[in-house]
Amino acid sequence: MNLHPDYLLNEVNEPSDIKGMSLDELKQLATEMRQLVLERDAKIGGHVGPNLGVMELTIAFHYVFDSPHDKVIWDVSHQSYAHKMLTGRKLGFLDPDHYEDITGYTSPEESAHDFFEIGHTSTSISLAVGMAQARDLMKPQSHNNIMAVIGDGSLSGGLAFEGLNNAAKLKSNLIILVNDNQMSIDEDQGGLYKGLKELRDTNGQSPNNIFKFMGLDYKYIADGNDLQTMIDTFKEVKNIDHPIVLHVNTLKGKGYKPAVDNKMKYHWRAPFDLKTGEDIYKANGESYSDAVLAELDKQIAEKKPVVAINAGIPGVFDLGKFKAKHPDRYYDVGIAEQDSITTAVAMAQAGARPVVFQNSTFLQRAYDQLIHDMALNDAPVVMIVRGGSISENSATHQGTFDISMISDLPNIEYLAPTNVEEMISMLRWAINQTDEPVVIRQPEKPLVHGTPTQEDYSTIKYDIAHRGSEVAIMAVGDFWELGEKVRKELQDKLNIDATLINPKSVTGIDSDVLHHLAENHDVVVTLEDGILSGGFGETIARYYGPKNMKVLNFGAPREFADNVPTDVLYEWYHLTPKQIVDDVEQVIHSL
Repeated sequence: MNLHPDYLLNEVNEPSDIKGMSLDELKQLATEMRQLVLERDAKIGGHVGPNLGVMELTIAFHYVFDSPHDKVIWDVSHQSYAHKMLTGRKLGFLDPDHYEDITGYTSPEESAHDFFEIGHTSTSISLAVGMAQARDLMKPQSHNNIMAVIGDGSLSGGLAFEGLNNAAKLKSNLIILVNDNQMSIDEDQGGLYKGLKELRDTNGQSPNNIFKFMGLDYKYIADGNDLQTMIDTFKEVKNIDHPIVLHVNTLKGKGYKPAVDNKMKYHWRAPFDLKTGEDIYKANGESYSDAVLAELDKQIAEKKPVVAINAGIPGVFDLGKFKAKHPDRYYDVGIAEQDSITTAVAMAQAGARPVVFQNSTFLQRAYDQLIHDMALNDAPVVMIVRGGSISENSATHQGTFDISMISDLPNIEYLAPTNVEEMISMLRWAINQTDEPVVIRQPEKPLVHGTPTQEDYSTIKYDIAHRGSEVAIMAVGDFWELGEKVRKELQDKLNIDATLINPKSVTGIDSDVLHHLAENHDVVVTLEDGILSGGFGETIARYYGPKNMKVLNFGAPREFADNVPTDVLYEWYHLTPKQIVDDVEQVIHSL
C-alpha cells in the first residue's frame, strides 16, 4: 500500500540511482523523505529530530561517494532512516504495511550498506578507525573512503575521545563528520559543547579547537542543511589521504516545526498525531517515576543531602520536574554513563546522597565503573534502573542483562520491588543507610499498589504472600503478577496449592525461608524479567544444588531478541502461565 506512488523516491533502489539527478530533484527527494520519516514515526514511533536534521548530508554522501565500497558508520545509528531509504529499504517508509520490516538502527542483516549493529553512543569513530586500519593492512591497493558520522551529544562519551585520539595516528583516508545540532537527547552538557559553540560563532576560526589540538585536519560547514554545500564539501574531501574532521552545523528536527521547537520531546517519539504533534497514547494516573520524585522531595525537606544524577536521559524518569524544583541538586553529565557512576561514588564518599538514574541497556557502558569504583569502594550510591525487562525493542536496546550484570558484583544490593509502596520503602531505606551501594529495579509494567512487609533491607527477608506446599513460586519484581497467575493455574489444573514468594532482592537470599521450603516442597519455580544466565534463578538453583529440590528457572535465554513482539517472546521463552504449569507438571510426574 504505497501511499505516495508519485514520489521520486520510488525510482531509487540503490544509491547510484540518485547520481544523475539534478539539484532540484535531490531537494525534492529530501522533502519527500522528511515526510516519510514523519509518517512512519507518527504511526509506530521512532527517532524524529535526528533523522529530519541529516537529510541533506545523507543525500549528499550517497550522491558523491560510492556505497558500500565507500563506507559510512552512523553513531548510535538512530539517524540512519534516510540512509536506509536510499539503500534498498524504501518500502519500510513508503508502505505502512512494511513499517515493521526494518529496524530503527543500522543492521548488516538488512543491507550490505550497513556494517554494524549500533544502538549505543560514541562508537562510530573507533569503528571507523578500526575499518581504516584494516583497509590499510589488508588491501592497501583497494582505496575506499571511510566516514564516521557522530552527533546528538555522542561526542561527550569517553569512547569518542579515545577514537579521536587514535584517529590522529592514521596516515590514510578517514572522514569524521561531527553533526553539530546543538543538542543531545536533552540539552548538551559540559565544556566540550561550549567549545563547539565557539567554533560555530567564529565560523570555525577559533584557536580553541579540540580537533586541531589532537592533530586532526579540520573544516567547518556553517549550513549542513544546504544540499549544494554538502555536495561540494564531500567532493572536496573525497579520497583525502589523511584524517579530517568536518564540523557540520545542522538543525535538529528541520522541516517539522514541533520538532524544531521541542527538540528533546522529538528526539524519540511514541506514536503521535502528525497534524497536532500530540501523543496518540497518553499516560494516565500515577507513575513509579512520580512516586520516586515525591520521595526525593520528602528527603530533601528532611534536610538530607540528596542529589539526582543522570546521563543524558532525564525524560525517561521525568527528571525535568526535579530540576525545576531543585536546580542546585540536579546533575546531568551528558551521554557519559561512566562519569555518572564515578561522580556519584565520589559524592557519596564525601557525604552527599546521590541517586543515579540509569536505563538498563545504557548502564552496560559503565560496567567497569560499577565494579572498580562503586562495588570495590563499597560506596553508598543509590541507583534507580529502568528498562530492565524482556521487550520487543531492537537488539541494540535490550534490557535483559542488568540482573546478571549487577548481581554478580560484590557489595551491591539489587532490590526488585513488586509495587509502588515497596519501591518507595526500599528507596527511603537506601537513601538513609550508608553501608553499601543499593540498586533498585523500577518496575516497567503498569503501576500496582501493595503493602511493604519490610522497612530495613540490610538483611533480606522473603515475603511469603501465600503459604502452600509441593510447589513454591518465586516471582521477581515485575513478574509478580505472572507468579499470581501461575499459582492460580496450578490450583485449577493440578489442584496444587502453591506457595508464592516475593524475594524482594536478586542479590540477597533468605536462607531460612529456602531451608524450610524443602520440608514440604518438591519444586521451586523462579520467574525473572531478564536473562537467565547469571540471573536470580541460577542463584536459587545453586543454593539447592546439593539438595533434592527441583528448580525450574523461567526468563530469557542467552540471546539477542530483535524487534519481536513481547507476547511472541513470552511464547518462545515458556513464560505463559499454561506453559509454566505444563513444565511443572512434567517435573512432578518424573519425581
